[in-house]
Amino acid sequence: MSILVKKFGNRIVESFYQITFLKNKIETEYQMSVKRNINNLPLLSTTDLTLVETLKNEGIIITSLATLSIPSTSRMLQMAKKLMLEMPHSIPANEEHKFVIHATNKQIMEHPEIFYWGLQQRLLDIVENYLGLPVAYHHPSFRRDIANQVQRKTRLWHLDKEDRKMIKIIVYLNDVNDDCGPFQYIPLSFSPTITCSLRYNYGYVQAKTMQQVISPLNWKSCTGSSGTVIIVDTAKIFHRGKIPTNSDRFAIFFDYTSQSPKHPFYCQRSLTNENLIILAEKLSEKQKQCIFWR
Repeated sequence: MSILVKKFGNRIVESFYQITFLKNKIETEYQMSVKRNINNLPLLSTTDLTLVETLKNEGIIITSLATLSIPSTSRMLQMAKKLMLEMPHSIPANEEHKFVIHATNKQIMEHPEIFYWGLQQRLLDIVENYLGLPVAYHHPSFRRDIANQVQRKTRLWHLDKEDRKMIKIIVYLNDVNDDCGPFQYIPLSFSPTITCSLRYNYGYVQAKTMQQVISPLNWKSCTGSSGTVIIVDTAKIFHRGKIPTNSDRFAIFFDYTSQSPKHPFYCQRSLTNENLIILAEKLSEKQKQCIFWR
């Protein structure tokens, strides 16, 4: 019941955001904030500047942990492999409509290296240069996507609604081919056509509907070995998780928006404030701002 009330409340708040004068005021303030922050953007290496430009032009980058060379990766992977063994193997019989198992708060707190990896300063600097505003970190989602036939929610085509621009860094923890539930996307250049043709205003789109607008030949699967990394703006690019048929997919999703997101009421967090206070003991002031942005 509480979930239904929350969803209903979110929709009411969102409807206020659609009032023309309020919507225009919010957008004007957003544009002014981006302009004010230009001189405060962190300096990047040539390599990372190229990453940001690619994200701006294409909305997605497919790379690897080895290529990124984040210093804490080895420790993060060690903890991630350990956590994989602790994850349940199946969806409870009374929850057959579900298709993903998430690590619990307790498990994340017992493997904090996973949480800290997403707060590495280099990653935050890349994300801030792309967003143009200070970064809000929404905690890692450690997930096991089950090989079942459930086709709903994020297994359908959609755009994320939390912010105007946002970043997900997706790390594959096992080898993912086209039968193991790869992240799928439709190139950024098609987004205006899809939005216009479907009169899209968020929500989920069935494959049979999407293929009437964009040929499945243009649907891209992000396959790769364990350690593959996908950096993508899920607010700009239509995407979905393809149903895994051969084996489950293990992955970590690190989510980022600006600290003044378009729809803050859709920015959910799983970790409690008490959890964050404990984790924050090892963080810099800037990192703390990214997790206590609310």
